[in-house]
Amino acid sequence: MSVGVTTDHLKQAERLVEKAQANGGLAPLDIGRFWEDQAAAVADPFGRNIPQVPLGALPTRECLFAELGVPEDWYRLYHDEKWEAELSKAYNDKSEKIIGRRLLNETPGDPARRYPPTKALHDVFEAKNLWQNESYWLHESAHNEAELKALLDRVDARDIRRFILPPNWEAEKKRLMALGVKPPLYRMQRGPVTFAMSIYGVEKLVYLIMDNPELAARFRDTILRVMLEIARVLDEEAGYTPETAPRGFAFNDDNCSMLTAEMYEFFGAPILKAVFDRYCPGSKDRRYQHSDSDMEHLLPILGRLGINHTNFGPKVMVRDIRRHLPDAIIDGELAPYTLMRNEEVNLVAEFLRDFEMARERRGLVFATAGSINNGSRLTSFRLMMAAIQEYGRYDR
Repeated sequence: MSVGVTTDHLKQAERLVEKAQANGGLAPLDIGRFWEDQAAAVADPFGRNIPQVPLGALPTRECLFAELGVPEDWYRLYHDEKWEAELSKAYNDKSEKIIGRRLLNETPGDPARRYPPTKALHDVFEAKNLWQNESYWLHESAHNEAELKALLDRVDARDIRRFILPPNWEAEKKRLMALGVKPPLYRMQRGPVTFAMSIYGVEKLVYLIMDNPELAARFRDTILRVMLEIARVLDEEAGYTPETAPRGFAFNDDNCSMLTAEMYEFFGAPILKAVFDRYCPGSKDRRYQHSDSDMEHLLPILGRLGINHTNFGPKVMVRDIRRHLPDAIIDGELAPYTLMRNEEVNLVAEFLRDFEMARERRGLVFATAGSINNGSRLTSFRLMMAAIQEYGRYDR
């Protein structure tokens, strides 16, 4: 049984699943009404007049292989846009019939309207981002305290603007700005704990904080300084000033659960606070954190930091998030493997659990607590839509 799910939740879920099975595997659904109500709900998940819980778990390109019966080739999917577009069209042909929408992009991007890639934070810290085990992984660039000190010395000596912009940047910027295409901004980052552990190692960062807090603080402060400098440079390249720059920032920090609350307060929280103070100082500015891990012990700190949009691990319950982050939109808390394995009864039961916890305050977007993975079928997405329409309406 999933965390927090009750026998009553399971019984209700079984009734809806039985209806789907009696209909050839398609859950009963008024598709037109669902999407009309979805548009109203997703516009303001806290809205007092929204008809239903908005759905955030929608198909992604990770769903292509299993749904279409195509052998997995992740490298090609991530690098061959024409092939991805062909698969997406075939997928959309199915999804239009089952869930009433064509949600995946069928048009390859235009290379002539893209800026040359700028270097990222991990490049500044000399970490190699290598394809391994069907994904890109950052590899450590410092393996002991001596190497970390030397790395920080080199990072401190770098001219960030000169380092991150490619040689053809000015010519390409002039060409693209004439076409009305602005450079991309820097508003999302692998979170400070996950990033630092990628650079230096999981256990080594923990021991560093405990045994050499002075060096750990220098590591932390250097990460923050470079982040703010990258953001400043790219804002200026796009023609923004600190007053006109778009607001909001997002962190993906799965490894934050590896630190105790005291350690996180020391290492991670100061980075979030400084970035939020610079780029989302207003209470309505988006302050987002994704951490698909068991990091409930950090909720009080994240609450004090003013996080107002969350996507936390499947064992971190809506009621506990709401206790510490009363104004946050909660994307969750469906376990990704429940959807990936198409566990139909558990899928509906987890929705019932989350809706029950969120109904009074609202602010829930029913979504996976983490990524949507290959294996997640269109019939399961339809079942989630039906669960919302059957059990997740606010106007009943």
